[in-house]
Amino acid sequence: MSASVTAVPTGTVAFSDEELAELQMVFRGPIYVPGDAGYEDSRAVENLAIDRHPGLIIRCSGEADVIDGVNLAREHGLLLAVRCGGHHVAGHGTVDGGLVLDLRDINGVWVDPANKTVRVQGGATWGQVDREAQVFGLAVPGGVVSTTGVGGLTLGGGIGWLHRKHGLSCDNLISAQVVLASGELVTASADEHPDLFWAIRGGGGNFGVVVDFVFQAHEVGPEVALAAVFHDAAAGAELMPQWRDLALRAGDEVTTRALYWSLPPAPDLPPPVQGKDVFIVAAMYAGDKADGQGIIDEFRNLGDPLFDMSDHLPNYRAFQAGFDPLVTNLYSYWKSTYLDELTDDAIAFIHERAMARPDPSVLIHVPIMGGTTAAVPADATAFGDRSAPFMLSFDGGTYDSGKYDEVRNWVRDTIKEAGRLPGAGGAYLGFSGDDAGDEQVVREQFGGNLERLKAVKAQYDPGNLFRVNNNITPD
Repeated sequence: MSASVTAVPTGTVAFSDEELAELQMVFRGPIYVPGDAGYEDSRAVENLAIDRHPGLIIRCSGEADVIDGVNLAREHGLLLAVRCGGHHVAGHGTVDGGLVLDLRDINGVWVDPANKTVRVQGGATWGQVDREAQVFGLAVPGGVVSTTGVGGLTLGGGIGWLHRKHGLSCDNLISAQVVLASGELVTASADEHPDLFWAIRGGGGNFGVVVDFVFQAHEVGPEVALAAVFHDAAAGAELMPQWRDLALRAGDEVTTRALYWSLPPAPDLPPPVQGKDVFIVAAMYAGDKADGQGIIDEFRNLGDPLFDMSDHLPNYRAFQAGFDPLVTNLYSYWKSTYLDELTDDAIAFIHERAMARPDPSVLIHVPIMGGTTAAVPADATAFGDRSAPFMLSFDGGTYDSGKYDEVRNWVRDTIKEAGRLPGAGGAYLGFSGDDAGDEQVVREQFGGNLERLKAVKAQYDPGNLFRVNNNITPD
């Protein structure tokens, strides 16, 4: 491609009308610069606190657009961001002044029910995967909500509703087609580029643009035994120890989490929970519904709930999308840590902070980990240490932009306090609102795998083209 693009050292891009016209002839998908119809929609990401203005957005239509886009960024020194679902709370899918490769239109999903595999293009969301796979009673372990991009979640690990039975999203990856910083398209698998395959399973977007995934799928649903039960938030102090004990004995088929949140006074919500501060018990059994109903009923029968929503979520897809409102239209900042033990003192701390949340939309959630996820050695994938039985995440959110700084500071102060709990440590990159260059967060996530990751980075991206992420610098 011979387009002449003017770049300044910051990686910002600017185009003359002639240069823009040439680019429009090269790329099959639409391209946008500031002022174009469609630019504002294309630059937006899920987190409203992220308000960045790329110099150029390429809505890629296929692998050719991705390859040419990567080459464009490399040849002209442009700051490059890759957008899949636009869901990451730190806004890794966009950048000020630079180039965004937007994959959302590359979103095909193909299911092979005989071999129980699912091929997914890089811009698909988990809701799109579930739509196709559930027709055949199959599922790939995805995230907590359906709007999350497959690419970002998988490359960062992938914690959701199936991880105790079937592992993380990245644990179910069979192969991937990756566009490298050189513009070369390669296959990463156990047999081809195995070092790259190791790195993309939890190493984030540091190594290339994945345009195609092949996953192992599992028999799940469509009907599943599940719990979604709402209690008064004040009852959390008494109920969380009971939830913890039940979660630890429930077996690997059950993935569960406890959450503190507040429901708006919306008329479409059930009257018992309208405008209420709530403690939510959510659980799903990843096997036959009849086999799991007994243990799931134990989660449903904890305490005296305000409302049991379980029967209103009749199948796996509905449950996957049931928590989508938790992350929609918010100004957000999140931080997380792992807990080696959910002690009574830790529960008391969590409850105290939950009752002092600075905004009703601030969410505190405690997923149980373990199971199949913990059975994978820490050095088997880039994801790192999986030994902690619980995660603790403070998901700051507000609909009021004027309260964002207060919410963010509260999350930062609270996670600092949480770090003093016995056995607290590490971080999940998928729940981190920190800037792309935060080396402390990177070290917390990757631990002993970081040096190997640096070596792989030096091999596949020595110029650190892919740096709009929780960045691993070349060794």
